[in-house]
Amino acid sequence: MSLVRPVLLLTLCATLAGCGGFRDSRLNPFNWFGRSEPRETIVLPEQVRDQRPLVETVVSLVVEPMPGGAIVRARGLAPTQGFWAAELVAAETDQQGVLVYEFRILPPTGPADVNTPRSREIDVAVFVSDYKLDQVGEIVVQGATNARSARR
Repeated sequence: MSLVRPVLLLTLCATLAGCGGFRDSRLNPFNWFGRSEPRETIVLPEQVRDQRPLVETVVSLVVEPMPGGAIVRARGLAPTQGFWAAELVAAETDQQGVLVYEFRILPPTGPADVNTPRSREIDVAVFVSDYKLDQVGEIVVQGATNARSARR
């Protein structure tokens, strides 16, 4: 009886030590998409598009794993305060394995102040299902002057 506990404890410790490699493996959902990085914008085929203008600059992009998929969060910088109705609009592309979103916003209805960059930031997010992510290796969010991407 006294020998069973140390053997069980040793087996448990060895098993837990072996789990450290899971943190860096591709099976870990938190490793599916890395940090975002600047990217050239993708030329999209002509199609009926949302009439809202693109955000001026995409500042950041984060892909957060969730049960059943991931949340794609983007932060954009508008030229003035007062922009509203922000949305990530999925765009059709000819590139396989690339999911492209356009960061669309509506301009203010009246005069607006410029003020600080932080006061002009706009956050937006969209949920993407596991089914859609199975065929995706890169997620791109495009603005008027730049784009950011996150890759697996």
